[in-house]
Amino acid sequence: MLEAVIKSSKGDIHKQKGTAQEQAKKIANQLYPYRKKLLGMTMGNHEKRIYDSVGHDYCKDIAEFLGIPYRAEGILLKISFGDKNNRVEGRPYTYWLYMTHGYGGARTKSAKAVKVERTGTWIHADVYIMSHDHVVNVAPDVYLMPDPRTRKEKDSQGHETGFTIGSVQAHRKMLVKSNAYLKWGGYSEMGGFPPVDLEVPIIRFAGTGKPRVKVEV
Repeated sequence: MLEAVIKSSKGDIHKQKGTAQEQAKKIANQLYPYRKKLLGMTMGNHEKRIYDSVGHDYCKDIAEFLGIPYRAEGILLKISFGDKNNRVEGRPYTYWLYMTHGYGGARTKSAKAVKVERTGTWIHADVYIMSHDHVVNVAPDVYLMPDPRTRKEKDSQGHETGFTIGSVQAHRKMLVKSNAYLKWGGYSEMGGFPPVDLEVPIIRFAGTGKPRVKVEV
């Protein structure tokens, strides 16, 4: 959320607009009118520079000002639509969304995309969102989940064999690398990084035929 350039970090400390505190105040005021649409917040690597230097978490300040959930490392959100009764027509459809800022360096798009794919192997969700690498990437993936419902097995004559039969369900998950807001130039150009697309991924939850999730750019 903040540029938060310090002397020992990347970026031009002489060109950033305002102190980290002034940047935090500005972004908090800009987001305040939209606070009821914000579902959660995590810490980015730029803000972490300040935390590592002096132990102050500006992201936490912004989240508290906006009144939204906050977890620095990452956040798992449960998003439900419906009347909260699964036995009636308006039954809810629930989606799980995990987001974290991201980490480390990578040069190629595939190396950047594999980070969110790796995250999808150790936590269950319908959508995974990761940033940090300044490259938009959207990829669907599927894994199989055991269905707890079973039935008695019958032979060709219709007689029960004494065994029960189960099944697995295909669970679709979307792996999303979110966008950047910085145009090409500065340390990214000097470091040999390519220009990036500034388009924003839009995630749409269908609500019917769950778990259908669509991501557009």
